[in-house]
This record gives sequence, C-alpha cells and structure tokens, in this order.
Amino acid sequence: MLNDTLTLVSWRSRPRSFVALMSLYESNYLRLASLAGDLRQLTGTRLSQVADDCDLRLSVTERSPYTTSLDLTYLFPAADGVTTYPDMRVRVYHDARLVEAQEWTPTADTHARQQPEHEVLRRLRGVAERELDQRWARNTMLNKWLEYCIDRGHGFRA
Repeated sequence: MLNDTLTLVSWRSRPRSFVALMSLYESNYLRLASLAGDLRQLTGTRLSQVADDCDLRLSVTERSPYTTSLDLTYLFPAADGVTTYPDMRVRVYHDARLVEAQEWTPTADTHARQQPEHEVLRRLRGVAERELDQRWARNTMLNKWLEYCIDRGHGFRA
C-alpha cells in the first residue's frame, strides 16, 4: 500500500505555494488509488457500501490516454429519493500521477450564498490572485475526504 505521508516535499516549497499544491495533488492521487486501485482502469460507475456510513459513488465521466475525469459523491437517503453531497469533479493526470479537485458543489443553497451580489464583486471572484486559494480549498477538502473514506473502509476495487 502506498503511503502519502512518506511523499517528499521539495525544500523549496512554501505553504500554499504552487509547488506545495502539486504535492497535495500527488497525495490526492495516492489516496484515490488506495480507494480505487489502478486509476487508468476506471470505467463506468462504482458504488462503495460500508456499515454505518453513506454509500460512496464514483462515476467516470471522461477518459483519454493521459487523463480521466470523474465525479465523486456521497449518496444520502432523502424523502424524494437520494441526495448527493458533496458533488466533487475530479481529474486524474495519469502520467504525472496527480489528482486535482476541479469543482466542488456543496449544495445549491450554500453555492448561492457564496456568490457576491454586486456585479463588480462577481467578476473579481474568479481573478487569478484567488485561483491558487480556491484550488487549495478544493483539494484540501478532497484530500481530507479521501482520507476519511479510507478510514471508514470504503473501496472501489473490482
């Protein structure tokens, strides 16, 4: 089993820097591989069920020779069927052995509250200066969630 705690981080990396972010992507790769096995072989939709936890669904949405895109989410029972949370869009870079959380939709209500109401503020939300912070937030969330899922006993191996 691969252990991301043994991953060496460059002596030149500063916390929240681009180099450190790439180390976080590498840790995400190791954790996802621990859950799903060979990430190059992922296809279709897989479901992980463990006692005393929600079902975890992994759905491959796009495949190419060098990348795979997938959605990862918990399935919560609801009165009208099933509710998903969080809806995490993930990209696997096979040759680089990196996994990036590209998009995270916590819930429609939360997402709406995060959007500033003023037009100028809406435009400023996506500027490059904040992009690194947004990537850190998404990928730290993915990293901790993958660690939690592994600890709970989830897995997608065929």
